[in-house]
Amino acid sequence: MISDEVIKEQIPYALTKTDLALGERYQGKVRDVYVASDKLFLVATDRQSAFDRNLAHIPFKGQVLTQTSAFWFEQTKDIVENHVISNVDPNVVVCKKLTVFPVEVVIRGFLTGVTSTAAWTAYERGEREFCGNTLPENMAKNQKFDTPIITPTTKDDKHDEKISAAEIVSSGRMTQEQWDFVSSKALLLFARGQEIASRNGLILVDTKYEFGFDSDGKIFLIDEIHTPDSSRYWIKKTYADRFSAGDEPENIDKEFLRLWFKKHCDPYNDAELPDAPEELVVELSKRYIQLFEMITGKTFEAVAGDVQGRIAKNLKEAGYLS
Repeated sequence: MISDEVIKEQIPYALTKTDLALGERYQGKVRDVYVASDKLFLVATDRQSAFDRNLAHIPFKGQVLTQTSAFWFEQTKDIVENHVISNVDPNVVVCKKLTVFPVEVVIRGFLTGVTSTAAWTAYERGEREFCGNTLPENMAKNQKFDTPIITPTTKDDKHDEKISAAEIVSSGRMTQEQWDFVSSKALLLFARGQEIASRNGLILVDTKYEFGFDSDGKIFLIDEIHTPDSSRYWIKKTYADRFSAGDEPENIDKEFLRLWFKKHCDPYNDAELPDAPEELVVELSKRYIQLFEMITGKTFEAVAGDVQGRIAKNLKEAGYLS
């Protein structure tokens, strides 16, 4: 595990934003996406978002996300082709430029969650029809489904909404043939993810996938896969005992940072937010690194120093920047 001192030394170099001559830039919560004529550049920054705003910058987070996806794309390319052209830098993926389906394919292996859109929240309200799935009676929070369920959401500019497979097709977001392909591949991806996570002492609880297609109609897996930001993981060895006792599963999550901000400010309404304490930033960085190592079974090789300069250098050497 990387020492606290290495993480502290990296704080001034945390990647907050980028400005690269690669094409038109779109800034997401974590990634800066550059659109060129025939490809995309996904640059994972170290931004940490919650409450629809940026809370902090976490050293090595962007590297963890990019390299976790790189691991999974390699592990699943026999199931479905992905959009990766090359990983030219620990924070950068060069991708095929595709038309993105306006749907996120969410797979849930367990009945859990606390947000307003979570399956457990709806179940607790008495709902048994969820995104086209009929849920059985008498389930408990955090209980495993007999088989994973698909609970898609729309990809909208303002707010993602739950949607069923039938509605995806009837709304024209996908044809039936496209949905059949995507949903079957998503279930296979999830099964592979659960298998590898289990070998490494984790349970892959739920996740989301995105897909796109090229000019010939060929479908690819895109964006990210099984990262700590797109997926929920629990610790395998303690799950059964904790579930039997009615306790929440053990995990390595980021909730403590959200709780700190809720305690010290109104993160939804305050114009200015306080800086996250250094010890919290270091702890969150360590958790991302720990998750990378547990998810992949690999040692995290931290690439420290000037992230901005390194990215520019690697893109130039690859011929993408002049």
